[in-house]
Amino acid sequence: MKQNITLLDGAIGTTLWDKAAAHGWKKDPVWTYNTEHPEIVAQIAAEYADAGSQILFANTFGANGPAVKKSSKRSVSEIVSEGVRIAKDAVRDRGIRIALDAGPLSELMEPYGDLEEDEVAEIYREMFEAGVGAGAELIVLETFIDLGMLRVAAEEAKKYGVPVLCSLSFERLGKTMMGNSPEDMIEELEPLGVDAVGMNCSLGPDLAVPVIRKFAGKTDIPLFFKPNAGIPVLAADGSVSTAYSAKAFADEVAPALEFVDYIGGCCGTAPSYIRELAARMGRN
Repeated sequence: MKQNITLLDGAIGTTLWDKAAAHGWKKDPVWTYNTEHPEIVAQIAAEYADAGSQILFANTFGANGPAVKKSSKRSVSEIVSEGVRIAKDAVRDRGIRIALDAGPLSELMEPYGDLEEDEVAEIYREMFEAGVGAGAELIVLETFIDLGMLRVAAEEAKKYGVPVLCSLSFERLGKTMMGNSPEDMIEELEPLGVDAVGMNCSLGPDLAVPVIRKFAGKTDIPLFFKPNAGIPVLAADGSVSTAYSAKAFADEVAPALEFVDYIGGCCGTAPSYIRELAARMGRN
């Protein structure tokens, strides 16, 4: 096993929605919980910390200008700042770093869509200023399918003097929906001086490990890996469960512990999954 792997957290969105369902709340954009139900967001952060996470992602994924304007009367600054503050307060004095979490925009950037690069940069700038201003110690750019948009976001993020971790969402053949490969990602982002490259979401661990392995040996940039818990399984009674239990998930991702630098889980994973990973790493 590689030494000094950083253990990340698991899913925030699906974990939040599970807790919201238990309270009978509607399935709102996850970032709305920062101002509407901050106690639940704080509880999840604390649970991941207890499971062994060394970096927690603030509940800011998707909280960009266009999305916030469409779904909330709050400002991006307020929502993002609260997301960072909640995470920091939940794990204060525990030596755990907090990352601002940003994902792709719902509209596509040129040449695939109408958004211009300077518009994209401005949207991310608003998020980064709020998040870093509130005390975020890293910026994570994850779940992107367009390497061009990720490059613009990364260029902007590097202006803030904190580590920038970058992740694309790959399909099972090792390319994004826009046709970007791991080699493309390395070539495009290495000159920017980003602090990690890799993949998250889209694939369960069985299909994700071969994709992240494509990065190994091709770059000196640290590798970021956050697969999901597999395609949800619908039971006869209508209930939904993840394809991989916490133990099965840890079994499948174990080979990646030989070469990745950051590891955690995406959609469908929970604190129990991170606890299993921590155990595999000899940390429990």
